[in-house]
Amino acid sequence: MARPRGRPAWGLRFVALRYFNVAGAGWPELGDPAVLNLVPMVLDRLARGERPKIFGDDYPTPDGTCIRDYIHVLDLAQAHLASLDYLGADERPFDVFNVGTGEGSSVREVIDEIGRVSGLDVTPEVFPRRAGDPPQLVGDPRRINEVLGWRATNGLPEIISSAWQAWQAGPRRIEVPADV
Repeated sequence: MARPRGRPAWGLRFVALRYFNVAGAGWPELGDPAVLNLVPMVLDRLARGERPKIFGDDYPTPDGTCIRDYIHVLDLAQAHLASLDYLGADERPFDVFNVGTGEGSSVREVIDEIGRVSGLDVTPEVFPRRAGDPPQLVGDPRRINEVLGWRATNGLPEIISSAWQAWQAGPRRIEVPADV
């Protein structure tokens, strides 16, 4: 007997969450030291006494730098919990949701916010564009907002502030000059 179309085998049920640039920390001691997205890349460069890098400042965006959707790790955790509640409600075999803010922050805005939070000079070095970087990637969270009732509650200031606190609690603390 054939299984009904669109139903996973063996009665499995799942929710797939497509999320964008996860950053920030829930607690300083749980900061992720992996240098895998813009926020820790900037902090890593500052920790090494180097300037942040911008790859392209001539994109068709308000400040010329790429725009990305950043999601706070705590908001992502809440999206996972909302997904589990959703699966437990009835016989939903599977679903897919974008987890994002629906708003983007430019590379320059992220770097400037790191400077504001840290008090450090974050004047970037500007390099040519990297091949394949689209000007803007922002998630559309309307469906998860409507179906699960989930919304991101943290913006760029909270993301950067928590990432800075976590970085400073870790082994590569950045010494901030006393006059800052």
